Amino acid sequence: MGFSTGKKKGAISDINVTPLVDVMLVLLVIFMVTAPLMLNGIKLDLPKTKEVNPVNLNATQVIVSISKSEEFFLGKDKMLLGELVPEIQKQFKANNTDTVFLRADFGLAYGKVARLMSHLKRGGIQKIALVTVTEDKK
Repeated sequence: MGFSTGKKKGAISDINVTPLVDVMLVLLVIFMVTAPLMLNGIKLDLPKTKEVNPVNLNATQVIVSISKSEEFFLGKDKMLLGELVPEIQKQFKANNTDTVFLRADFGLAYGKVARLMSHLKRGGIQKIALVTVTEDKK
């Protein structure tokens, strides 16, 4: 009834999974290498400090950037100041986090950064981490 005699007639319709797995592993490695590079797409001249707490930014973190020309970015998306807090709250829920990483251009006046931080705090965002780059050791 359900037994075979070892001889198959017709075309073999089984899929070979090995090439599929190979391609998927290569794609996984490519995405793992390029994902950290995609976050640095916004060109900012960050302040230089001595390394205190190393932070490796990744796609699951909520990153707000403000450029020298006072343009606001959430991740790579350009936003208006009024849109920031609701979008950050959405990303908090999606990524299960409560910390905003703030990247501000070195040439930006301190008062403008403080105003942005105040706006975020009034919006209910309590944990704000400032992102800098480490200065060269001489």
